[in-house]
Amino acid sequence: MDLNTGNTMALESFDAIYERVRKRKGSQKMLESLLSKTVSKAQLAKIPDDRFLAEFSKKVFQSGFVWRVVRQKWPDFEEVFWGFNIDKIVLMPDEMLEKKATDPKIIRNLNKVRTIRDNAMMIKDVSREHGSFANFVANWDASDIIGLWAFLKTNGARLGGNTGPYALRFLGVDTFLLSQDVEGYFVQHGIISGSARSKRSLSAIQNAFNCWHEQSGRSYTELSQLLAFSVGDNYVGMKII
Repeated sequence: MDLNTGNTMALESFDAIYERVRKRKGSQKMLESLLSKTVSKAQLAKIPDDRFLAEFSKKVFQSGFVWRVVRQKWPDFEEVFWGFNIDKIVLMPDEMLEKKATDPKIIRNLNKVRTIRDNAMMIKDVSREHGSFANFVANWDASDIIGLWAFLKTNGARLGGNTGPYALRFLGVDTFLLSQDVEGYFVQHGIISGSARSKRSLSAIQNAFNCWHEQSGRSYTELSQLLAFSVGDNYVGMKII
């Protein structure tokens, strides 16, 4: 199927992709051990709003920075920002926000610190309408996960690109990711051209994943990982792809 117009074209089948990866990894058992599992919608709906804010904030700070350093400092972030308590953070005046941005216990980047309050406000607004931010995310249809990405980019602060999607994945949300290998696959197979972040490309990528999901019943997370494994060994042994 032509992923943009509906005309016929050769889209590689899930079985062909899976078999190629199985051969690379040596056995089905080895391959399956490398795949991440998502949480159920019921489990996802129980995640407190503060954990969404914490993960969004962590990914904002990790963007363009050494992830290891951010992880080491994260307990101090939790302390400085009251465990990412939404109600407290949305009430922070500018003066307090700027003061916290100078705290040597955290990474002192005022522009990124400001996103914590901005994203707390987004989460608060969504929670008012949906009961909780977790309910909103849990009820989002994975067949349009790019729509959720777009929502985070438009309504959140610095949650575009891979930042928002990576945060969702770490929380157990079923989403594919546009890693370098995944993007490379779609370019090599002529499914996209130009930027993978264009509206046209994202639609074609989502449609491809939807086809493979229908063929296999696999989660979008597993499909994303299998696709990355199918084009290279850059992520051998890693579960977050």
